[in-house]
Amino acid sequence: MSEQTRRDLAQLLVPTLHWQPGQGFAAVRPLIEEAIALGVGGFQLVGGEQDTVRALAKELQVKSRHPLLIAAELERGAGQQFAGATGLPPVAAITATGDLESLRRAARLTAREARTMGVNWNLAPVCDLDLLADNPILGTRAMGSEARRVAPLVQAWIEACQAEGVLACAKRFPGAGRATVDPNLDAPVVDAPADQIKELDLQPFRAAISAGVASIMTSHIAFPSLDSSRVPTTLSREMLQWLLRQQLKFDNLIVSDAMTMLGVTQGRDAAQAAVLALRGGCDVLLAPGDLTATLDVLERALDDGTLEPERVRQSMRRRLKWAQWASPPNDWRRPSGADTAWGALLADRVLTVAHGPLPVLGAVTEVAIVNDDIDVQGADSVPGNATTVLVEALRVGGHDARLATVPTVASGGPLVIALFSDYLPFKARTTLLASSIEAVKTLVHQAAVLQRGVVLVALGDPRFATQLALEVPTIMAWSGDRVMQQAAARALLRSRRG
Repeated sequence: MSEQTRRDLAQLLVPTLHWQPGQGFAAVRPLIEEAIALGVGGFQLVGGEQDTVRALAKELQVKSRHPLLIAAELERGAGQQFAGATGLPPVAAITATGDLESLRRAARLTAREARTMGVNWNLAPVCDLDLLADNPILGTRAMGSEARRVAPLVQAWIEACQAEGVLACAKRFPGAGRATVDPNLDAPVVDAPADQIKELDLQPFRAAISAGVASIMTSHIAFPSLDSSRVPTTLSREMLQWLLRQQLKFDNLIVSDAMTMLGVTQGRDAAQAAVLALRGGCDVLLAPGDLTATLDVLERALDDGTLEPERVRQSMRRRLKWAQWASPPNDWRRPSGADTAWGALLADRVLTVAHGPLPVLGAVTEVAIVNDDIDVQGADSVPGNATTVLVEALRVGGHDARLATVPTVASGGPLVIALFSDYLPFKARTTLLASSIEAVKTLVHQAAVLQRGVVLVALGDPRFATQLALEVPTIMAWSGDRVMQQAAARALLRSRRG
């Protein structure tokens, strides 16, 4: 097998580069050098500071022999991944306002900020329908539960994103809304009838295709009614080449979800899965595992006929087409100050208050943190310093705010309980831990003993907060992201004594 063939195959691989606090991208430098030498087709960036990301993206493009796809998952604005960029509310919070123009503007702002950093591929929007309360992976990432309402929202988001020169990615085909297990941890199987999936779940993807979406991401979920072999969609020729290519007439990039997830590697390693995914119809593979090992296996598959050369050439052409489409012109629009200020205003707009009104803050406000975002291995899904933004924002607003584990006589005003509880990868739960419920109720009781009220700030999907069944003023803040903690702080400050 020639060196050129190996380079051709490498173009179909998109490794992931993780930024580390205190180290930046230093830890992945060996991976960067290896990937560039092999000739990969792009990179996915996870985390980083805005200026650092901009410099890295430029370096990668300069060093590469061909234009690269630089991807990031920016469902909640560029600030979701990159410090210094604008964070936005979850898409469910935006669509709940019923304001289609806000959704378009959110997509435009995200794309503009991404472009200024050299990120030309946003792995969004989520096109999965929010169909099951016990789906552990969707929550506020979904635009809604009704296919006929979600479809035009998907189309509007994609058109706004791609008008700014950034590829959009409709995910995760044919829809992950019926899954009840996390594909990071297991291999989900959805047994819904084929006609039901085609009538409902596929509607947002049809809308995405009508909008000219650049890419569609596959799910690591098996749908026996659509492919009796019960392989995950990512590996299914029936679903990718027949359903998506032939029936839905999609001819742009098909990209896999991360190839290191258990949903696709169960019973096989990442390299074996890579062969099956390309053979099945994927064009580009995210997080393909060890690059050299994967390329070795792909070369053997080409050599023995498991992979067809024409199948590889088709994928190469599609990848190059979209990488060239996204090559940045010199005069690309940058986000304005008004754009970024609008992001904060949007966060304020999506907040809702249950069991209100909010009580007046005292001269001192104590904030107790209850973190329910614990994954299956017992680790915090939310970094410790990320839970203190609410307190910091209150202080920036000129208020005396203090972290507290229990309410004390230092404050006569309401105790603020910040509950972090969301649908997150590796969490595998749609209900609060018993310990979280007990912690909240204990804090409420302790405050009552001191004749103090309580304000609950629900930093996550509102469905978690409702499980507490508490009749206390509650700010539904939709996520624990910095932008939503800051918006919650502003809501509390508006009730401050003059």
